Amino acid sequence: MPPFEFDHCFLRERISTVKGRYIHNNPDVILALKRFAPDVIVNDGLNPTQMYAFAYAWFKGVPHIPLTDGTYQSELRLSRVHKLVRRMVYARSAAFLSASIGGQELFESYGVPAERCFKSYLCTDNDAYQGVPEPAGEKFDFIFSGRMVPEKGPMFALEVAQATARRLGRRTRILFAGSGSEEAQVKAAAAQMSASVDAHFHGFAMQRELPMLYRSARIFLFPTHADVWGVVANEACASGLPVIVTPHAGVAGELVIDGENGHVCALEAELWAEHAAALLSRPDKWERYSQRSLALVKKYSFDNAAQGVVDACRFALASGERGKIREAA
Repeated sequence: MPPFEFDHCFLRERISTVKGRYIHNNPDVILALKRFAPDVIVNDGLNPTQMYAFAYAWFKGVPHIPLTDGTYQSELRLSRVHKLVRRMVYARSAAFLSASIGGQELFESYGVPAERCFKSYLCTDNDAYQGVPEPAGEKFDFIFSGRMVPEKGPMFALEVAQATARRLGRRTRILFAGSGSEEAQVKAAAAQMSASVDAHFHGFAMQRELPMLYRSARIFLFPTHADVWGVVANEACASGLPVIVTPHAGVAGELVIDGENGHVCALEAELWAEHAAALLSRPDKWERYSQRSLALVKKYSFDNAAQGVVDACRFALASGERGKIREAA
């Protein structure tokens, strides 16, 4: 990252693991806040560290803004205690920031008015993925980019490539960019399917490699079992790729719109193959979806994400919430 041209502080790492979840518990945040004396506090979670910051805001009468990348759907199974904490924090907050429409729906489910909600979309550097020269050689039909673990669905992506090959009556090509616990299993399965699927495994990809990798493919497969958003879809759309995704990703219905720049489908390989075959066999349709991906991803930019934070902070300061946060107690 480039040097920060603003006052900043990195807290020391104080993390514990509980049932595979990372719990951040660092009271040093109180001392840092005292030094900064902020006009507004934007909190990106409800770990103990963030709760200390919330308590500071509450005690000092500083406007507090929760920021979440969660959605109404992703938090349906939270415990009563988790929901009670959210209700308490949200009742004492001045404005609200979400990474998606689903995040705003989450806030509204707690009674937050829509006019107090602002967006700071998750995004990538769109410019880095555009204007990339066409790679030499034959393109891959598909790309899977992400961790090679069961919940991300790399094995399913391979099955889609095989099912598409049957529909097209030719061998399909798929590129896997990533590494993980299921990599060896997927490689073994690909070897068994080699007559119908030409699978290539790039392994872990550095950020600078991604634009060329996406550019080398025609369709992005995103068969995740659960993703509150899915920035890999931003990368694919910024590269002009149609995307096929499950309903279990936050991008579904927002960045990836069924029938416009991709498809939102249940995890049924034949259904995915049907859509993929239509895109691969109809250049006009593929081009239309490609252009729509490029158009939709434009608003998911760093500038817009930053502007959402600025707008929320200005709203919190202008709305007189500085005193109300104390009154809510």
